[in-house]
Amino acid sequence: MKLLVFVLNNEDFLEEVMEAYVEVGISGATLIDSEGMGRFLTYEIPLFAGFKEFMKGNKPYNKTIIAVVQNEELIKKLVPLVDKIIGGFDNPGTGIMFTVPVDWAIGLWPED
Repeated sequence: MKLLVFVLNNEDFLEEVMEAYVEVGISGATLIDSEGMGRFLTYEIPLFAGFKEFMKGNKPYNKTIIAVVQNEELIKKLVPLVDKIIGGFDNPGTGIMFTVPVDWAIGLWPED
């Protein structure tokens, strides 16, 4: 099992990304409203207010999608779909996706 974490920087792609999750068979995920460290420092900490010009054009908020995935093949199918939707992970500011091993979980699937 893996915890799949995806920080989507452009919320405009959220609906398409969620459709991709369902398309590959990931039917359960949690969406979290999130904010990048750069945005927080720039707008909330007066010491860093000078970075506002540097932050221009960046989306102020993002969505973090987390899902416990039992089958790693689903992740392998999902990554290229999401990559295409967001315009490529290689482009700065599109988002980041990673996994973390899950040693134990309960309440996820009927056989738990």
